[in-house]
Amino acid sequence: MWLFLCFLIVGIHSNTYCYERNNQSVRNQNERGQENQNLPLKIVGNSVCQFACCFYKEISSLENNRNIFFSPLSISTAFAMLTLGARSDTLTQILRVLNFNPREINENEIHEGYRQLMQMVKSSEGFQLNMGNVLFVLDQLKPQEKFLSDLRTFYEGEAYPMNFKRADQAQVNINKYVAERTNGKINDLINNLDPLTEILLISYIYFNAEWQKPFNPKYTKTNKFFVAGNKAVEVPMMFGMGLFNYGYDEQLSSTVVQMDYKGGASAFFVLPDQGKMRKLEKRLSCEHMSKWRTLVSKRSLNVYIPKFTVSGTYDLKDMLYKMGIVDLFTDKADLSGITGQPQHRISQAIHKAVVKVDETGTEAAAATGMEIVPMSVPLTIAFNRPFLMVILLNNDILFMGKITNPLKED
Repeated sequence: MWLFLCFLIVGIHSNTYCYERNNQSVRNQNERGQENQNLPLKIVGNSVCQFACCFYKEISSLENNRNIFFSPLSISTAFAMLTLGARSDTLTQILRVLNFNPREINENEIHEGYRQLMQMVKSSEGFQLNMGNVLFVLDQLKPQEKFLSDLRTFYEGEAYPMNFKRADQAQVNINKYVAERTNGKINDLINNLDPLTEILLISYIYFNAEWQKPFNPKYTKTNKFFVAGNKAVEVPMMFGMGLFNYGYDEQLSSTVVQMDYKGGASAFFVLPDQGKMRKLEKRLSCEHMSKWRTLVSKRSLNVYIPKFTVSGTYDLKDMLYKMGIVDLFTDKADLSGITGQPQHRISQAIHKAVVKVDETGTEAAAATGMEIVPMSVPLTIAFNRPFLMVILLNNDILFMGKITNPLKED
């Protein structure tokens, strides 16, 4: 069974200061007529992909030898939600880092694109996917009606009053809310909640799907995974044989294997040639990922993939600051669209994602699959050294990561 859990936690603290409104906001730069109704979805999907690549490269430059796993869709959606209440430079910076060009799409179309994307993702059948956004607001604050209305309309978001000054009880209530919406998989998301918090934004995505072609557990054997050079660890290695979607990306010097889930989502496992991981990471782009679907074709393979559970926890404040979202985390922040006054800034932004990869399904179910394969010697592909993993649904990126050591969960 596959299991993905992603969370974005953003805490907003009170901060009093004087701020002169910048009237050259993106909000007023782009007046456009009626566009094709599918265009916002396409542009937002592409922007999420561009953000994924930029965010991945930022992480990999800092954590070259660690596992990486995150949901660009979860992060992008949460910060797009914040633009409903962001103004002036704060707004401009968020949209720029989310890879939106104001000459290409206006704000209303951006929010409409996210609405369409979330609707498409949540309406998919054949697997379980829960995605949601919620604001816990200090009970003394009264968020603007327009902000609340837009939150519901575009992001299916809700705002709940919360007494953060009683931090222990607030923490219990928030953790209970998250646990209920993630099937009890995450029970203690929030720890040491700051009693000065005024607004807490939680964006979560939960994905649970089965392989179209499950692995048979009886063929899973312990084998070596080379974490660095000749240094190896012993891991449970799954084995599958038959027809798989396979291709070789010459420009990235990487082998690509596509494995489909029931319901239409796909996982791309990308194995760079020996010593070519940095080349792959440096050249990784949306264009390459889009090409993978046409690059791969059915081929008789023997495939070895490790079982693993990997999580990634990231302080988005530092990373997004480096990427260009500067004012949001300082006294220059303007989030007056939320509360009516520019008196708040983001003090905390944490993203956590977890992925579990195993054979999926019972041994009996796994053993029932039969297929006709060409009478040729199968190619053997062993993911026994660091590789990339990208989870897509209809070409939209749900998750992205790098497995450098399957035995390390964080």
